[in-house]
Amino acid sequence: MPKRSEEMLMDLWMSLLLVWITCVPCVSMTPIIGQSKSTQTGGSAVVASGLGEGQRLLSRAKRGWVWNQMFVLEEFSGPDPILVGRLHTDLDVGGKNIKYVLAGEGAGTIFAINELTGDIHAMKRLDREEKAEYTLTAQVVNADTDEPLEPPSEFIIKVQDINDNPPQFIEGPYRASVPEMSAVGTPVTRVTATDADDPVYGNSAKLVYSILEGQPYFSIDPNSATIKVALHGMDREMREEYLVVIQAKDMGGHMGGLSGTTTVTVTLTDVNDNPPKFSKSLYEFVIPEDLPVGKMGGKVKANDRDIGENSKSTYSIVEGDDQNMFEIITDSQTQEGILRLKKPLDYESKRAYTLKVEATNIRSEPSSGGPFKDTATVKIVVEDSDEPPVFSKPMYLLEVNENAPINTVIGTVTARDPDSTGSFVRYFIDRHTDLERQFNINVEDGKITLAKPLDRETDMWHNITVTATEVRNHSQISRAIVAIRVMDINDNAPEFATEYEAFLCENGKSGQVIQTVSAVDKDDPIQGHNFDYRLVPEMLNNPNFTIRKNLDNSISVLAKHDTFRRQKQEMYFLPIIVTDNGNPPMSSTNTLTIRVCGCSKDGIVQSCNVEAYVLPIGLSMGALIAILNLIMLLVLTENPLTKNEPLIIKDDEDVRENIIRYDDEGGGEEDTEAFDIATLQNPDGINGYLPRKDIKPDLQFMPRRRVDSSLLFYEFLYLCS
Repeated sequence: MPKRSEEMLMDLWMSLLLVWITCVPCVSMTPIIGQSKSTQTGGSAVVASGLGEGQRLLSRAKRGWVWNQMFVLEEFSGPDPILVGRLHTDLDVGGKNIKYVLAGEGAGTIFAINELTGDIHAMKRLDREEKAEYTLTAQVVNADTDEPLEPPSEFIIKVQDINDNPPQFIEGPYRASVPEMSAVGTPVTRVTATDADDPVYGNSAKLVYSILEGQPYFSIDPNSATIKVALHGMDREMREEYLVVIQAKDMGGHMGGLSGTTTVTVTLTDVNDNPPKFSKSLYEFVIPEDLPVGKMGGKVKANDRDIGENSKSTYSIVEGDDQNMFEIITDSQTQEGILRLKKPLDYESKRAYTLKVEATNIRSEPSSGGPFKDTATVKIVVEDSDEPPVFSKPMYLLEVNENAPINTVIGTVTARDPDSTGSFVRYFIDRHTDLERQFNINVEDGKITLAKPLDRETDMWHNITVTATEVRNHSQISRAIVAIRVMDINDNAPEFATEYEAFLCENGKSGQVIQTVSAVDKDDPIQGHNFDYRLVPEMLNNPNFTIRKNLDNSISVLAKHDTFRRQKQEMYFLPIIVTDNGNPPMSSTNTLTIRVCGCSKDGIVQSCNVEAYVLPIGLSMGALIAILNLIMLLVLTENPLTKNEPLIIKDDEDVRENIIRYDDEGGGEEDTEAFDIATLQNPDGINGYLPRKDIKPDLQFMPRRRVDSSLLFYEFLYLCS
């Protein structure tokens, strides 16, 4: 190091000597009248010669500085200040009273000047990396008066670099990774070192890289500092991590250069280059035959030296499971193969199984020739267990006719004990599913019988649960569902779908549809409903209404004429017989009520009351009172004997029943079938008379008896009410 400094100092002095030789000043004395001229560096000295009075000869001495910049070595340390350079001017001749003045960066602190000789010294140790150059000014002044003799001149002192800074790895230490089994020359990472020395001057900042530790596994490019794989077949499973020491040396790597080091931790990343391997070639499991489906019967494990996704495997059964009794799945946490049941085991039918299972890597590297796999044998021994009875069917579907007699056998359920000992079985009905106890079962043979009559229209289905229990072990119980369907028989007569009330306009036309009537039946025949409608025999030839069948299993009621009037009769009752197509057929008589109403021209019903027809005639209250008095007078004059009788009729008498009387003797209970109750509720009947079913048609048209005049009064009151 001292030798190198001496060489650099010698180079500096040789440069200064060359500048001194080439820049020796030439002094020219040129007479100038009235003007003066300065050189490029400025400043001039005035010299006076012996001229006559009144005439002065001015001459300028050309100043010649022998420098334009100076150099000083950094980090120079010695007992005395180091001489940087010397200033000299042409004025400095023969005892001139001048001195040199220095100003600018570091003047007086870092740099000092000898006022007499112009020598500049560095007073402190300099560091180029802190400040590379200083700008200063020099000037010559009168030593006594400090009057400037020349303008100030600027110059630069440069700090000359020496190799005093070693290379540094600012970003170190480093971590890098490369796939295992990478080819030689595969780049791993790149490192970078910096040197604070001057990259322009000399080789102080020229770096060369090398590996101190990490060979023969890795190499480094000396110029680019790229680290590469140097050894073939580096296996992560053998060694995963390497510590590499990198050196950067300046001076181009030559002797005497400074150096710095860093570490690079290189990790080999995993590739799928190892197959899974079962820990055993043969696994044996004992599984009880009553193990539920879906439960685990055993575990197998294939180990893989790889890590992460490369170590994951899937398991499958490749041989020995022709009956599809088992399945094997992968536990994602433990990477074990879980053997589970897909179907129930039966010790009595098969007592052992031999399976071949395979473990296969999920991922495979194209260069590794995968996928990798391994196989193992699994032997399963079925262990006998006391099993509950087994029904011949999991669910039974039985049928029984509604209204079937009690103790009718509906069907039979059967169950057996699958164990080799073959215990007897007893049958029971779970009464929670038969709260009304409508069914019984024979505990010995499983026959289900009817305990109560069934009605399909009430409940079409009955679902009960039957249990089968072993005689020797009552804890072994099995259950089966029995669905009992109640079959329909024709035990319900059809009837009108609703209580119809039809309205007939007085101004209606003959053949006009008054009402469309449909029927419903609680029964449900297989072929569907097909109803037959007809009028009761007494009404077949009635002059007012007729029926017409429609295609949708309904009928239309039509008017036969257009002379219906409310004052004549405001309400009609039309009995209709509806018969189904069952076996045997069922029928019922339903009555359609038809009211005569006043309608608008558009056929819109406006009023259906007789009063609405009578009162609008325009009779005043006085006229009505007069008519009432006339009726009372007729009553009194016609039957004097009634004067003492009260006008109020007994509660149990019906005025309307007194209008039509028959001289035949009542038939007792037979009358309930002889008359239509709905018709009897109307005193006027269907056409003003009541047809009898038990009297010949020619006897029904008997003349009416005399009507008491008193009844006219009450009839009038009825109409006015």
